[in-house]
Amino acid sequence: MTSEAFHRALLDAAVEQAEKSWAEGGIPIGSALGTPDGAIVAAGHNQRFQTGDTTAHAEIVCMRNAGRRRDWHTLTLATTLSPCVMCSGAALLHRVPRIVIGENRTFMGAENLLKEAGVELIHMNDPRCIGLMERMIREKPELWNEDIGVPPDFDA
Repeated sequence: MTSEAFHRALLDAAVEQAEKSWAEGGIPIGSALGTPDGAIVAAGHNQRFQTGDTTAHAEIVCMRNAGRRRDWHTLTLATTLSPCVMCSGAALLHRVPRIVIGENRTFMGAENLLKEAGVELIHMNDPRCIGLMERMIREKPELWNEDIGVPPDFDA
């Protein structure tokens, strides 16, 4: 499997997770972890709304689902949206060397932090990821603002 095909397969798994979260009434963000030989070892979706756990972002849920591992430094993480500072920090903590990012148009996460640490970022600019987030922001702006920490009645 070529690296491009691997990145696409990982992102496809992450998009499937994002769609699952949206179907559950949550935020449509998904994530998947893969090994160098192309195996997907874990996936997860944002469950913050569903569970009331403010740390249940897709990347964190995915890493939790991966369990205890010693090979984090070989894995690739895919996420449908540019990872926030919490999720970026978790990837750095586990020394994940590469992150496939579905899109960063609707939200720019802590990509500079990741780059400074030497993480390879692969930007896919995927229309599915952009469409899911644009729809969610349009239809549920209060949920999105809650997720990214924007106070009620905040004028930016």
